[in-house]
Amino acid sequence: MTPQRILEAARTLFAARGYRATSMQAIADQVGITKAALYYHFDSKEEILRRLTVPLLDELEEVLAGAESCDGAEEVRWRAIEGYVDVHLRHRHTLTMLVKDMTLLAQAPIADRFRAAIALANELVAGPGRGLEERVRACQVVAGLADPVLLFRDEPAERLRELILDGARALLDAPPAPRAVGRARGRNGGRRAILTEEQIAQARSLHAEGRGAEEIATRFGVSRATVYRHLKI
Repeated sequence: MTPQRILEAARTLFAARGYRATSMQAIADQVGITKAALYYHFDSKEEILRRLTVPLLDELEEVLAGAESCDGAEEVRWRAIEGYVDVHLRHRHTLTMLVKDMTLLAQAPIADRFRAAIALANELVAGPGRGLEERVRACQVVAGLADPVLLFRDEPAERLRELILDGARALLDAPPAPRAVGRARGRNGGRRAILTEEQIAQARSLHAEGRGAEEIATRFGVSRATVYRHLKI
């Protein structure tokens, strides 16, 4: 399909040249269509960027919400770590594109959603009620999950995944991570990972009134990542 070919061509060009250095004409030439045909499918380069980035953010928020809903700190931790790595591996070309032009990561709502996801990952890896030492170590682990994906993006994904997880275990001085068996309904002392339909409607109304994600999350007792996932703000 032409839209998918356009997205793949744009992803490749953005990663190689940078977003700002890539013109719509260059994308059209890469696909082998006219510039007018390109604008038929996407009305701007910003729309192409959004279409490339949103799936990464959606999946990252989804896997972290799934980890947050588990019972037991260790299962929460390792579901979060493994899911975080898996999403980054699936979208490593998109990440390369974003890192190629770091100013893209500063744009809202991309930046807000990334910050919320990273903050939630740090929290889930640290575990509830942990002190500064544990929280610093969790932050080191989360930071170390993404960098190898970018630095060694041409290595086989499975081998890279294995090495990244081994490194996380070494930092946490942990035995092999337990594998999740099904989804649990909640984790002890944690926040809910979902909103009811009524709460989603209320949250949308609050957002339309100008309330921020942090305020909405606090009001309903969920994480900011959950707010972003449900409202796509």
